[in-house]
Amino acid sequence: MRMMVTLMMVSLLASCRVGPNYVKPMIDVPDSFRGADQAASADSASLADLKWFEVFRDEQLQQLIVTALEENYDLRDAVVRVDAARANVGITRANQFPSVTVGTAVTTSRSSASGAVPLFQGIDQSRTFGSVAFDLLSFEADIWGRLRSATDASRAGLLASEENRKAVVTTLVSDVAGAYFNLLELDGELEIAKRTLSTRKESLELIRIREGRGLATLLEVRQGEQLVHSAERAIPSIEESIEQTENRISLLLGHSPGAITRGSPLEEQVQPPSVPPGLPSALLERRLDIRLAEQKLVGASAMIGVAKAAYFPRISLTGFLGFQSSQLANLFTGPTGIWQFLPQVSQPIFTGGRLRSSVELATAQQQLALIEYERAIQTAFREVSDALVRYQKVHEVRERQELLLTTLHDRSRLSYLRYRGGVDTLLSALDADRDLFDAELGLVQTRRNELLALVQLYRALGGGWEQ
Repeated sequence: MRMMVTLMMVSLLASCRVGPNYVKPMIDVPDSFRGADQAASADSASLADLKWFEVFRDEQLQQLIVTALEENYDLRDAVVRVDAARANVGITRANQFPSVTVGTAVTTSRSSASGAVPLFQGIDQSRTFGSVAFDLLSFEADIWGRLRSATDASRAGLLASEENRKAVVTTLVSDVAGAYFNLLELDGELEIAKRTLSTRKESLELIRIREGRGLATLLEVRQGEQLVHSAERAIPSIEESIEQTENRISLLLGHSPGAITRGSPLEEQVQPPSVPPGLPSALLERRLDIRLAEQKLVGASAMIGVAKAAYFPRISLTGFLGFQSSQLANLFTGPTGIWQFLPQVSQPIFTGGRLRSSVELATAQQQLALIEYERAIQTAFREVSDALVRYQKVHEVRERQELLLTTLHDRSRLSYLRYRGGVDTLLSALDADRDLFDAELGLVQTRRNELLALVQLYRALGGGWEQ
């Protein structure tokens, strides 16, 4: 009866818990993202709701991402950190429960016959003791919630580690996609440089023929050679960048440096027909850095309870039950039972302000976590707005660049026709050739930038971590 009353009292007292209960902070969320199309922003759907393989359709790129998700070093590190955090939760939570241990001991001792207290002649001076003990109760009554708060903080750390793992997935998907599009852009530059070099060699040959016939000067020959050499100089530089980009992708894949297989060329990469950003309120649940910051805030709030609980008494219950005998044969027979029950109460009296400072420190850390949480939200809104504006403007630039390239193609063709017909100078044709080469490079770079803007927007909206 007394045991039942004791357990009921402990249960009632265990409901007492000091420290604040976590409440999700109220954040002022805008109605729409700045830079978003008003018709699209009214839709609750978001580009980030798509899986990464629904956004990036290139099969070779998909294979690279799958390989990276399996073998990337940063992701493997994040997975192990989640396992470590999960184990830490188990360790912290175990402190809330009684521990039961069992131990056995056999002790043999021999007294000296010439000691200070001589023994009677004929009596064996060697004795053997045996014992079996069960530590049935080693338990701290968590009356003030100290252990529960510590477990909550540890569990928040686990959730933060899981959110960090997902954030690594998002970063990895976007990094592989971005590096792959950079590689395709460099391939396009190399193709343009080689094609331009071939065209310029043909033009130089024409100039030399005309010079042999007295229709062109040595200066015109040197001008043609200048264009050929400039195109030749660009090729090794582009090839260097290609190999370095391949090495970077290999590192993301967790592989040694090597060649990377390509899929569709840059101009054939499929983009989503629309990029709706969705509702800003949904961003708070989808952005992993925001969720990570919130879990850190939860953990910091729980640590305030741990600090405040140190003001109150700590009640520990220790029970001991076992058997002890001087003869091993009689260990479990006769009056050999032993037991002990030892409740302990410790109450801090004077700590020199340490407890108060601990509460102030935990409160300050909770406020810092709150500031980081709010900063993460505002940073997310800015990144989404920047990405929306960039994607729209790069799309417009690409359309104008295509029109410019069409015009320069026609200008270059007409300039060489006029030069061959003796109507115009070589300088005009060479200027048109240089402008065409720069415009072709500009277009392939703009196409790359448009795809990179899509990657940036998809990541800013919190997409890409689903597996």
